[in-house]
Order: sequence, then structure tokens, then C-alpha cells
Amino acid sequence: MRSGNEPVTARSPLRLRLWLGVWGLIWAVAGTAAFSLAGRPGWAAACGVLAVIVTVDLAVVLHHIHQGPHYQPGPDIPPYEPPRRR
Repeated sequence: MRSGNEPVTARSPLRLRLWLGVWGLIWAVAGTAAFSLAGRPGWAAACGVLAVIVTVDLAVVLHHIHQGPHYQPGPDIPPYEPPRRR
């Protein structure tokens, strides 16, 4: 829903989310390896689960990036009225 105060130069945070996810994946994989070598299977499993979650998130982000921009109403379209609560 548009509120009428969106900045004209607003940008999608998907690229930032992509790079933060890559950074998190690197640390999760490194943690999995380090904890496995240190003989801490519980922590290694936790880091492994986190790595899987981050990988799924990265796949979703990449999918959204590849979809490209979607139609957004221009500045000549008046903002929608916010829904009124009763």
C-alpha cells in the first residue's frame, strides 16, 4: 500500500541482503568445519542447519532479483487512502 511519502529514489534492499547472506554462509560453513574439527558435533550441526537456512534464503533472494523490477505506480498516481479501522 502506498502512503504517499515514499522517496522517489528508493532502491530495493535485495542486493544488500544477498551479500549479507553470502557473508553469513561463509561464516556458517567455516563454523561447521571448525566445530567438526574441534570435536563439537552439536555446534557443528547448529552451524550446518544455519548454513542450509542461509542457502535457502539466498535462493529466494536470487529468484526475486532475477524477476526484475515490478510495476510501481508513478508520482502522478495519487496515494491510496489508508484503511480505516473501526
